Amino acid sequence: MERLEDTVARLRNLLEDGVTAAGGRMPPERKLAGDLGIGRRSLRRALEVLEREGRITREQGRGTFLRQDGARPVALDRIAEHTSPPEVIELRLALEPIVARLAAVRASPCEIRTLLRLAEETRQAKGAEEYERADAAFHRAVVEAAHNALFMAVFDAVGESRRDIGWQRLGENGRCYKRQSTFAEYHGEIASAIAARDADRAGKAMYAHLREVQQHINQHAFLPTSEAAE
Repeated sequence: MERLEDTVARLRNLLEDGVTAAGGRMPPERKLAGDLGIGRRSLRRALEVLEREGRITREQGRGTFLRQDGARPVALDRIAEHTSPPEVIELRLALEPIVARLAAVRASPCEIRTLLRLAEETRQAKGAEEYERADAAFHRAVVEAAHNALFMAVFDAVGESRRDIGWQRLGENGRCYKRQSTFAEYHGEIASAIAARDADRAGKAMYAHLREVQQHINQHAFLPTSEAAE
C-alpha cells in the first residue's frame, strides 16, 4: 500500500501540472483516484493534508478547489498564520543541517557547553512538556551558535507555528516517551559533533533527526479524528 506522504506528493504534482478546470475546480474524486491508481479513501486522506496545508478548499455539493490565493507572498512576521507542521518540518530539513554545520565551525566554548547541557536536559526530561521546552531551547541554541542573524529570524518566525493546536498535538515526540528518548539521543549526537568541530557529522546528525520527525508528522498529523484519538 502506498504511503500517505507519497500519495500527497503525487497529488501535489498533478496540481502543479494544471489538472484544475476554470475557477480552480479539481476533477471529481473518482477521476483523481483513477488517475493516481489509488482508492477513494486514500485519496480523501491526501486531500485532507492539502486542505490543512491551505492549498485547497472543499465545499460540500460543489467540489474541491485549488486556493487562488495560495501563491501570495506572506510577511515573515505573519508566516505562522499561513503554514502547517508538514511545511515547517520541510523548511527545517532544508535549513537546520546547514545551521548545525555552521555551529560546528563558529560556536564558542560557552555555547558548546550550553548545547551539551541542553542535550542532556532533553534526555533527562520527565514528561512531554519538560522535554518540549528543553527541545526548543536546544534547537534555538544550535541556531544561535551558527551566528547568522537571518537564520535566527527565520527560525524564530517559523517557531511561532509550534504554538498552534496541531503542532501541540504532535510535538516532536508526539507525547511518546519512546520517541522522546530517541530524539534526545540525536540531540546528544548533534551536540557532540559540534563540540568536536565536526561540521559534516553535525549536519548529517541534524538531518537524520529531522527526517525522523518528518516521518512521524506525515504518519500521524492528518489521521481522521477517530484514529488520531487512539
